Parts: sequence; structure tokens; C-alpha cells
Amino acid sequence: MGGILRHAAWLVLMLMLTLALPASAARLTVFAAASLKTALDEAVPAYAAQGGEKVTLSYAGSSVLARQIAQGAPADVFISANPRWMDWLEGEGRIETGTRANILGNRLVLIGPADAASLTITPGMDLADRLGDGWLAMALVDAVPAGIYGKAALQSLGEWQAVADKVAQADNVRAALMLVALGEAAMGVVYATDAAAEDGVAVLGMFPTDSHPPIIYPAAAIRGRAGPDARAFLSYLHGAEAATIFQRHGFAVLPQ
Repeated sequence: MGGILRHAAWLVLMLMLTLALPASAARLTVFAAASLKTALDEAVPAYAAQGGEKVTLSYAGSSVLARQIAQGAPADVFISANPRWMDWLEGEGRIETGTRANILGNRLVLIGPADAASLTITPGMDLADRLGDGWLAMALVDAVPAGIYGKAALQSLGEWQAVADKVAQADNVRAALMLVALGEAAMGVVYATDAAAEDGVAVLGMFPTDSHPPIIYPAAAIRGRAGPDARAFLSYLHGAEAATIFQRHGFAVLPQ
């Protein structure tokens, strides 16, 4: 019995010493809009390969991520798919002053099955007739940037009222993409970069850029977590290597 107690005491001591040691490899946590997944999944390993801090990526709709950060989620960097949610977080006092910058742009497209015929996107295109009994997949139209842009575009083109009852809303733009890829929706409104990441869909047409607000991705460090690692990662996002990766995935790299 005495030997067992001594062994147990030794294990407790070792556990206490282990917990007292600093973490050997702190992680940088980046909250990013779901539409960035394919590009950031390539960029982050490239960043690590050049000696950058290990990065944990968390993807979701920008609205979900912004609310999580406001509630204290441990994000170091936030990359939103529109300025609106970054503005909101800034108003909540959650963005580190001087770290915010617009880094990327995108285009909005109409997608369908891989063998679907193209469609010229103009006022009077009668999207409802083309949908027939099918659904139009979109990200949440009043919360998620892709859905907000998509609704604005359809309203601008005079198509929204006719298709509103046919819209299948998804939590984020990648979920909307998959509804079309899996055949659950006849068409969808997503970013051009999302369509390029999925072989099971085809771009039927591109929305005119003047039919919706400019699609802009701002990035910033979170207040209280804007240490050297967060700033280094933001600097990397502005650099040449990241620009090449983003452009390869269809994003427009904005001048700094």
C-alpha cells in the first residue's frame, strides 16, 4: 500500500510540474469567413513553413464569428467577408486600433449543376421561371455577407420578390454551395471563389458588380490579443506569397 501511495504522490507531483510549465507551442487562433477556407487552408501551411506561428483556423459565417468574438471567444485575428461585421465588432470595442485593413475582393455568381446551361444575369432575366419548382440556395440573407450581397443584387435586378419564397437559406456560403453540389437546390448564389472550389457545380452567370455593394474582406487583430504573432500573421496576409495563393483561388488582392 505504501508503494502505491508513493507512486500516486509522484504522479501528482509530475502533473503539477507539467501544468506549471509554459506551453511549448502557443497557437494563434484565426476566425475566418467560410468562403476563405480553400485559400487559407493552403496559406496557413505555407506560413508555418517559413517559420510562422502555428495557426488554428475556425470557419463559419462572418456574423456567427463576430458574435462569438463579442462574447469572448478566444480569437486572435478575425477576417470577415464584409466590412459590416468588422464595423460592428469595432463598435463593440473588440478590434485592436491600427490593425484593420481591407485585404481581398470577390465576385458574386449564380451556380447550378455542372451540366446546366448558362444564364445572362440582367434585369428581367426571370430567374423564378428558370428555377421552376427548384430551390435557390443562399447564405442567410439578413446576416451572412454572401446572403446580404446576393439579396441586394437580386433586389437591384428586380428579381427578389419573385424568388424570395424559393430561397433555401444556409448558415454560410459553403453550406449553400453544397446544397447545389448535392442536388438539393437547383441553383445558388455564392462567391466566384466558392464555385471554383467545387467541381460539382458550374457558374451560370456573374452578377454585375454594380448590382450590389463591393465585396470586401477586412482583417484585424482582436483587442487584447494583438501580440507579435497576430501582427506577424496579418503582415503575412498582406505579403506576396499570400497574394499569390489568394489570386490562385480567385480572390482579388486589394492594394494596401
